Amino acid sequence: MKLIIATIKPFKLEEVREALTDAGVRGMMVTEIKGFGSQSGHTEIYRGAEYTVNFVPKIKLEIVVPATMADQIMETITTTAKTGKIGDGKIFVLDVEQAMRVRTGETNEDAL
Repeated sequence: MKLIIATIKPFKLEEVREALTDAGVRGMMVTEIKGFGSQSGHTEIYRGAEYTVNFVPKIKLEIVVPATMADQIMETITTTAKTGKIGDGKIFVLDVEQAMRVRTGETNEDAL
């Protein structure tokens, strides 16, 4: 099993969720986060005063899938979340040693 952690732009969430559902993802965790990378924030003007925004709003997706699906899910996220502009996000893939569904006690891929 693989844990896919992806950061995307907030306005892409619904489009990515629909594409992942169509690709066979049965569940995911979504968190609103702030961060910076290459874009390292930006300057805004509010009520005549200029200030620097160091952290940019992002969405973090956490998805556990069978190892055989990981490449397909990465491709789905990449294709759907891409705007071609800086700050489109990142995807990380980690190994998952064990999983358990609390309600039923099912383990590993059965728990997904």
